[in-house]
Amino acid sequence: MPKDRMNEIKLPSLDELFSSQKERDEADLKKIYEIPLSEIDPFPDHPFGVRDDEDMMHLVDSIKVRGVLTPATVRQKDDGRYELLSGHRRMRACELAGIDKLRCEVVDMSRDEATIFMVESNFQRTTILPSEKAFAYKMRLEAMKRLPGRPEKNAVPVGPQLRSNVELSEEVNESTTQIKRYIRLTELIPEILQLVDEGKIGLRPAVELSYIPRDIQDNIFEVMDMEQCTPTHGQARRMRALCQEGKLTEEVIEVIMTEEKPNQKEKIILRGERFRDLFPRDLPLSQREDYVAAAMEHYGRYLARHERGMER
Repeated sequence: MPKDRMNEIKLPSLDELFSSQKERDEADLKKIYEIPLSEIDPFPDHPFGVRDDEDMMHLVDSIKVRGVLTPATVRQKDDGRYELLSGHRRMRACELAGIDKLRCEVVDMSRDEATIFMVESNFQRTTILPSEKAFAYKMRLEAMKRLPGRPEKNAVPVGPQLRSNVELSEEVNESTTQIKRYIRLTELIPEILQLVDEGKIGLRPAVELSYIPRDIQDNIFEVMDMEQCTPTHGQARRMRALCQEGKLTEEVIEVIMTEEKPNQKEKIILRGERFRDLFPRDLPLSQREDYVAAAMEHYGRYLARHERGMER
């Protein structure tokens, strides 16, 4: 065989000889790199919180000893930087551990494909707050509706659009109705949404409040904060209905929110302009009875001292 012809022949490597075609294909697809943290940006409007809690400290200790075992997933942006799709906790743990690089798999995805991937990968967490579900569900469905092959804006809501809701429902094991309830939470002001995350307001009353304009939600939260109370589902429904009728004033909110609830001790609550200026501005309505009782006791002692002075 001519020498030139022999130089054209490329012999297979050992890896190629002792690996399957599937393994070689996967090796070509997966591109793992050590990327500086300074070149990685978090996913825009990332709905899942990264908390420096006890679990994070365990992750930091593990990374210090073993490194990042499961690579994060990023995609390269047009400006050459990287956008983090999954691995926000791992990236934060590296920061806390003093490690300046993160093992990453680089994938080629569009913005909407990346959004769907980000939501799916983060739903593997053990604990997800209601607010995180709310914004994640909303982002995921909006991204699915923009993917190629979606129906036109005014098309009948069947086919792919219907499949999006059903597909998400099956993936997260929640009914389509429950998913819609969670998405409604994105219409709440942050202060009320935080109370939902803390378990102080149930999902159903929170959904009712979400239909009330945000400026009026501010008034509702002020009463909740001052009275240290939260609305029942029935109270929230009434406030929503009254708001739609244009009758939900600040005083009406106070009346509804300070109603006597089951097993609650009966109290006398003084309202109206006649009494409003007689109390300190920061005194909750529920404490006005105690304030009046203390004032009457003080006045009674004054009268007693006055009478003793008259007898002398």
